[in-house]
Amino acid sequence: MATMSLKNVNKIYINGVQAVFDFSIDIKHGEFIVLVGPSGCGKSTTLRMIAGLEEISSGELIIDDEVVNNRAPKERDIAMVFQNYALYAHMSVYHNMAFSLTLRKENSDHIHERVMWAANILGLIPYLNRKPKELSGGQRQRVALGRAIVRDPKVFLLDEPLSNLDAKLRGVMRKELKELHHRLGSTMIYVTHDQIEALTLADRVVVMKDGYIQQIAKPVDLYQRPNNLFVANFIGTPPMNVFGAKLSEAGDLLIDDVLIDIKQHPSYQNLKGKGYFGKQLTVGIRPENFTISMKCDKSESNGFVTTVQLYELLGSEALVHVKISNKNVILKINARQVFHPGDEVVVEVDTKHIYFFDLETGLSIYE
Repeated sequence: MATMSLKNVNKIYINGVQAVFDFSIDIKHGEFIVLVGPSGCGKSTTLRMIAGLEEISSGELIIDDEVVNNRAPKERDIAMVFQNYALYAHMSVYHNMAFSLTLRKENSDHIHERVMWAANILGLIPYLNRKPKELSGGQRQRVALGRAIVRDPKVFLLDEPLSNLDAKLRGVMRKELKELHHRLGSTMIYVTHDQIEALTLADRVVVMKDGYIQQIAKPVDLYQRPNNLFVANFIGTPPMNVFGAKLSEAGDLLIDDVLIDIKQHPSYQNLKGKGYFGKQLTVGIRPENFTISMKCDKSESNGFVTTVQLYELLGSEALVHVKISNKNVILKINARQVFHPGDEVVVEVDTKHIYFFDLETGLSIYE
């Protein structure tokens, strides 16, 4: 295990393009950190700087209280697992896993012990004599992980290791990775564009956009208390529904022509104290924070009257697509409620679970 700190790390390429801006984080012993963001946000570049595959333009990378900016990759005691497995096709599983220790000229008994230990943890004992081409994608990924853990490195770096697997196998491998982390107690830094992987795997998540850190938080805090509109919209499936709105002078929220009483909202006094009454702002509502009913079943309502466009059954849950304020809106409901395209419905909001954002900055407004 190891502690790690990145202090004001920047990456500027020779053509002047800057990929990472002022990246700073302190990582504890045994933490599982996930870097997440859209393509081009700088997450893989950051990982490669940690590995020593990219030069750090400025700032410091510190591992166990030692600055390692100028150390070669092999001197950083870091193991990296790549997206494409990077296995040696002509070698057996056993020799793929043993390769790094063989290069170090380790004792053969020690190599055998480490390989068998890792193979047992990863369920690879029956496959040790096979070549990579004889394995499934999930088995190849386990071999790549095994090759990393036999070295017992200070830090594991994982660059989108599950992206080549099908959806079901990704779910299985997420569980196995989490169990492996608990078993090894190692420091792990994981890069993905999949926010579900980020939320399910991480102790803390680093959300990035255009080379900048947007927020560092535990998964539950990231979901419930996003720093800004980008994080709120990026984290969550389906994504948050976003509306333009106005707070009346009396403190009622107006979305389209519907007045919503938000006096019981935790942020109400903060909105008042910061002078948002009478002003335009942006609000976000997650799909699960709506209720929906047939219009004919409601004698009166201050909700949104609209028409169902699409109903998607997901199993125990369903997604209902409607239009509100000329926007496509997705609601997540219990699948026992069934609607059909063309149904006239009333959609109401859980007023305690509305997210408020400054119209100009996009920053969240909390209590």
